[in-house]
Amino acid sequence: MNSIQTSKITPFLWFESGGKEAAEYYVSIFPDAKIVSSNPVVTVFEICGQRFSTLNGGPHDTFNDSISFYVNCEDQAEVDYFWNTFIKDGGTASQCGWLKDKHGVSWQIIPAILPQLFSNPDQQKVQKAMKAMFQMTKIIVADLEKAFNS
Repeated sequence: MNSIQTSKITPFLWFESGGKEAAEYYVSIFPDAKIVSSNPVVTVFEICGQRFSTLNGGPHDTFNDSISFYVNCEDQAEVDYFWNTFIKDGGTASQCGWLKDKHGVSWQIIPAILPQLFSNPDQQKVQKAMKAMFQMTKIIVADLEKAFNS
């Protein structure tokens, strides 16, 4: 492995144009993120220790929901921060913690408690929490817990 790359797999995001601007946008949202390198075609950036690259590849392909980035949030405050930042900057809310950012990239903004609740052996409680989640756009931890414990 060469000294420029730090992991074996790097997600490559294909943009019609504006890949560098997208990378700068993502770096501005996540703490300790940075631009690693940039040229007119490819920009390499890092978020939470994970390298990403953007490619200015022209109008051949667009993003869709078949690929998304999962943000594991510690608590409601972190969910609110990421959700509200993406939405206020031109993102579009979807269901169950999913959204598309202003560049069309899909993100899942998920509190750490969600998989914990869903892995509980009491399937009645799990179903109640799941039903509550299906009625949400942004995940609200207190509402999940209330449904789970009802």
